[in-house]
Amino acid sequence: MEFFRRPTSFPFMHTRRVWYGLSLLLVLISVVSLATRGLNFGVDFTGGVTVQASFPGPANRDAVGAALARAGYSEAQVTMFGSANVISIRLPPTKLTTEEVGNRIDQVLLSVDKGVQIQQVQNIGPQVGGELEKSALQAIIATLLLIFGYIAIRFHTWRLSLGAILAVLHDPILVLGAFSITRTTFDLTVVAAMLAVIGYSLNDTVVVFDRIRERFHVTRRLEPMVVLDQSINQTLSRTIMTKVVTLLVVVALYVLGGPVLKGFSLALIIGIVAGTYSSIYISSAAALDCGLRAEHLMPAATKRPADDLP
Repeated sequence: MEFFRRPTSFPFMHTRRVWYGLSLLLVLISVVSLATRGLNFGVDFTGGVTVQASFPGPANRDAVGAALARAGYSEAQVTMFGSANVISIRLPPTKLTTEEVGNRIDQVLLSVDKGVQIQQVQNIGPQVGGELEKSALQAIIATLLLIFGYIAIRFHTWRLSLGAILAVLHDPILVLGAFSITRTTFDLTVVAAMLAVIGYSLNDTVVVFDRIRERFHVTRRLEPMVVLDQSINQTLSRTIMTKVVTLLVVVALYVLGGPVLKGFSLALIIGIVAGTYSSIYISSAAALDCGLRAEHLMPAATKRPADDLP
């Protein structure tokens, strides 16, 4: 099954420097925003208080949010928890004890429904948030190192590894920049989405790299730029169909999933779009500009001197 009726022949590599400039601009905007505005960290990272409450019937999340805002808790995050009758409320850090917070929230919720019951009040300290931030950073660094080693071993050259790493860095930076600019809450679900974006982007990149290796084995006399253009065009239909189908699901999550899935689905949407672009104009183009040639993709045992004639 093909997305295009006829084989495409887009000259991707001829315009790569234009796209380099666009990527550099987007990355700079993201870095500047992160440096000046930072991220709107959720309770997972900053610490705070979580309150779990049970209603006798289906909870009205909007009414609870409005009541909390009137009581001075405008930054409270209200999400459904397990069933339609149970809600979870996340509050920013406070100097009050958990008992005092529970009593205040109980009074607020009683104004919404007289049958409400507070089930649990839990304080998440900033130390826990700091440990989570450190663990998330370590997970991302470990992922990047493993990706570099995997690509280098599989394709026998560091040039493709470098291209893959640049693409893998490019996509999360754009996601972080978007979250910084829009002030969308950044929590552990977003970290999970970013790791998924890295894996998804890498999968698309490896598909393109596999086709590049195949084309080099078949047409060693062609210029590397021509081989890369042919490889990308031959995988273009698969890439577009895969990403469009995935985006349909993720957009549905963003629209219908509620606040608890907003950050997760937004990170995936940005990452999928950026990953499609980076697998063409970052990973492959960077390998080309590093001098990628056919002999770089063959194991040492199969390489022969150019003048080794039968």
